[in-house]
Formats: sequence, structure tokens, C-alpha cells
Amino acid sequence: MNTSDLASRISDLSSFEGYQFDCQPIPGETEVLQITLGEFEELPCFVSVTDTQILCITYLFTNDEVISDKRSEMMEEMLELNIPIPLSSFAKLGDRYVIFGALSITSNIEDICHEIITLTENALEAIDALEEYLV
Repeated sequence: MNTSDLASRISDLSSFEGYQFDCQPIPGETEVLQITLGEFEELPCFVSVTDTQILCITYLFTNDEVISDKRSEMMEEMLELNIPIPLSSFAKLGDRYVIFGALSITSNIEDICHEIITLTENALEAIDALEEYLV
């Protein structure tokens, strides 16, 4: 499966588990899809396909949005949240904190869509859980 194939398969779905998917390719050196779920436009999922995995990333917030003297506490909280938030993990890319999940390249479209839904729901839960550390 490649990014174009994935975009086509997602676009063919009218809805999945009650969610409408909007899939937009982002041109660039590496093909990436921006996928949003209906009412969650502010938390798009960015999906890339490699030879070994399908990677799904949602941006949470930037360094500038973190209360500086609470940064260490927040990082500790993020580590503790890694286990109870299923199918997702936290990371930092440049100055942005993200939540991500990965799937096998052989995953079916239902599993991929389920991961995107789960990641979006987990992003909302993470932002809510970490809100005391944000400006």
C-alpha cells in the first residue's frame, strides 16, 4: 500500500464508525496525507506510508504553549499517560509535542481508520489531561 492508494481507499468510505473522513494529500518530498474527522478539524492526523509501517501523527501543542516552569511536570505526566492511552505514544518533533501511532503496512483499511479515530480521540484526552500545563 502507498499513500495514493490509502488516500483513494479512505476517500471511498462515506463514513466509518460514525465519522466522516476528509483526506487531503500534502505535496512535498515525502507524501503525507492530512486526514480530519468531521467535527475535529482542529486536530488533523498526518499519515505517511513507508516500506515498513504506516505512521499517524497528530500535533498537540508547541513549546510556546507550555508554562515554562511546569515543563518538567508535564513531561512526567506525558510519560505516565503513555500506557493508559491505547494505541498512541507521545513524542516531540522540533518545537511541537505530538501523539502518534503506527500500524503494519499490511493493515486493512478498517484498522487504519480505527487508528485515526483512536488517535484523534486520544489527542483530545491528552490535551484535556495536560491543560494545567498550558498557557
